[in-house]
Amino acid sequence: MFQNRAEALALALPAAIFAGLVFLVPVILLLSEGFRSADGWSLSAYTDFFSQPLNRTVFLRTLKLGALVTAAAAVIGYATAYAIVSLPPGAKGRMIGLIVLPLMISPVARTYAWIVILGRTGIVNQALMAIGLSDEPIRILFSETAVFIGLLQLFLPLMVISLISALENLPKDVVPAARVLGANWLQVFWKVILPLTREGLVVGGTLVFTGSMTAYITPAILGGSKVLMLETLLYQQVTVANNFVSASVIAFILIVMSFAANILLKRIATARNKR
Repeated sequence: MFQNRAEALALALPAAIFAGLVFLVPVILLLSEGFRSADGWSLSAYTDFFSQPLNRTVFLRTLKLGALVTAAAAVIGYATAYAIVSLPPGAKGRMIGLIVLPLMISPVARTYAWIVILGRTGIVNQALMAIGLSDEPIRILFSETAVFIGLLQLFLPLMVISLISALENLPKDVVPAARVLGANWLQVFWKVILPLTREGLVVGGTLVFTGSMTAYITPAILGGSKVLMLETLLYQQVTVANNFVSASVIAFILIVMSFAANILLKRIATARNKR
């Protein structure tokens, strides 16, 4: 037994060393830039970063949009996933294929499509003026609303797929049993479906929140320079300002926020299940 484990470890060791050198070492070197100073190791780069109003605004905007996109994806995702799971096998497979299809299309193409839809002469503005809600085109592009819509469309399939997997493992008799006992649909969801599918919500929420915070193409195209997010600010710091210390700070913040989101979702799901 010990010999087999030793052989397996010996076989896996070269791959682990390669992964560490290729992936971990560059990340560690990048992140260490934010803790270096002329006097040694310090947090001065982080205090300087958050002392600037623009950086605080970008940080709060990124956090807000990430949370809003995740919440909206969870609401839409549960309704969509439950409807798909309830379909016959053939129809279910076709619907899952339609959900997966956007993931095969380049995010650049999917984001540029929103320019046609949300532009001043786009479908949305034409519809608003046609029904009399607006006398002239309104500015939707280069706003937080446009970035929110683009991010939601980009990452919603990840939430739906995660929830479909969780709902398929849900016992078939729990929902009818709750209905027979007098629970309405809100109570069924809150007390039965949500606790039993919490793992799918944690996985989907982590993917959507992390993806929303670290996305670059969508905020850059739909938000432009008026709606900066941490990822677009990081790009500017590297390519325009050549400030690798600030870029290291932003990268570290993004990593910490991603892990914090996963831990928070797990805590919420665990606490909800205990109650």
